[in-house]
Amino acid sequence: MPGPYILAFDQGTTSSRALLFDRTGAVVASAQKEFRQIYPHPGWVEHDPREIWSTQAGVAAEALTRAHAGGRDIAAIGITNQRETTIVWDRRTGEPVYNAIVWQDRRTADFCDQLKARGAEALVRERTGLIVDAYFSGSKIRWILDNVPGARALAVAGHLAFGTVDTWLAWHLSAGKLHVTDVSNASRTMLFNIHTLDWDDELLALLDIPRLMLPTVRSSSEVYGHTTTQWLSANVPIAGIAGDQQAALFGQLCLQPGMVKNTYGTGCFMVMNTGGAPQMSGHNLLTTVAWKIGERVDYALEGSIFIGGAVVQWLRDGLGIIRHSRDVEALATTVPDAGGVVLVPAFAGLGAPHWQPRARGTLFGVTRGTTSAHIARAALDSIAFQTLDVLRAMEADAGLHVSELRVDGGAAANDLLMQWQADLLGSDVVRPNVIETTALGAAYLAGLAVGYWPDLAALQDQWQLQRRFVRQLPHEAVDAAVKSWQRAIRAAKAWAED
Repeated sequence: MPGPYILAFDQGTTSSRALLFDRTGAVVASAQKEFRQIYPHPGWVEHDPREIWSTQAGVAAEALTRAHAGGRDIAAIGITNQRETTIVWDRRTGEPVYNAIVWQDRRTADFCDQLKARGAEALVRERTGLIVDAYFSGSKIRWILDNVPGARALAVAGHLAFGTVDTWLAWHLSAGKLHVTDVSNASRTMLFNIHTLDWDDELLALLDIPRLMLPTVRSSSEVYGHTTTQWLSANVPIAGIAGDQQAALFGQLCLQPGMVKNTYGTGCFMVMNTGGAPQMSGHNLLTTVAWKIGERVDYALEGSIFIGGAVVQWLRDGLGIIRHSRDVEALATTVPDAGGVVLVPAFAGLGAPHWQPRARGTLFGVTRGTTSAHIARAALDSIAFQTLDVLRAMEADAGLHVSELRVDGGAAANDLLMQWQADLLGSDVVRPNVIETTALGAAYLAGLAVGYWPDLAALQDQWQLQRRFVRQLPHEAVDAAVKSWQRAIRAAKAWAED
């Protein structure tokens, strides 16, 4: 029998987390550590790749200690990660040639505009399911090759490796033996053909990126290799990899076409399982690979919101109106509503379905009577409004009404936000017992690969309802609020375009 636990790495945008799961899908132990956010210029966001690894390794050791467990107690490791974040390192030394360029980073927006002007958008959309945008990894790799002295020559010589964060972690876990990614992460690079499930030579030529840099693309659930004994004192299988949003979809057991989840993390990401064929969006959503298990490939539609829970961090770190992120709900509930204040948190541009990279955060409706509580309420409201925009686009693409939205992520624990979300959508918002579904999805994928769970059917009964939120506000009140939001969005776009 495999060991009693699965260890999940959940490497996020602002923190590294490790969770141990048992066969019931319950969290046995966990640990978390935040790491630095580096802002060299306005619109630029970086991480130190060494800090990503050190914090991730540290929290894994901490979680094992809390469970009184060791490497031999781990049946497998699953990795889930912030996607699109780009790391390039020297294969010979393992040292990064530049900081990790984070998915939120907008430095390549002008280059992406040049690609659009050259007519590349149709090719990119058809091959990758994505739009041309600075969000994705491809233009970030290009920037490193063009701006780090000597990088391009090293890449052409085969000395540089590119990876998203999953690849970087697998490299370290295996002491440099593994240079791999899975189909879900590869599909977020703007370099991967989602039809052939391989890197696309025409796109690599378009961005002038040597294929030698790229990792081998594998399925989302298989044994890629093993850890080295110096790290866990055991050769533990590394057996599951999925980008964080695909992992959350899997952890929510949205295994049938038409099932939808929304993860409320640093950003918000809504994903709908569309089954075994890619469905192209007519409403500015992304088509992506959900996962590959054995020979089965599932695809998804996704709407990406750049600033979700990060708006609460801004209230804490930027404005100083709360001491801890968890304090926002108590502050916001001291007022009945936002008092006419509308916040568009476009701190890193607007994502789906608007895709305005130059938009910036804007606050409307402020009066002398506006308090910190109104701003806190408007910040929470903004998360729900952005989710509404994405869900309506998704319903239009799919040609169906989404009656139930499964939710997870840290902000899904906020009852005020979840109730407002149900009021806006007119759909049930359903929160499971385990809202750590991103890590759970990675654990499921790893566990399936090593026989810890025998098959998908064995997982189905593990999803348990914690609370269902249904609409309480009358349509008139909701419609008025939505009109104010739409007006604010139009104004934010006008500001960016003028």
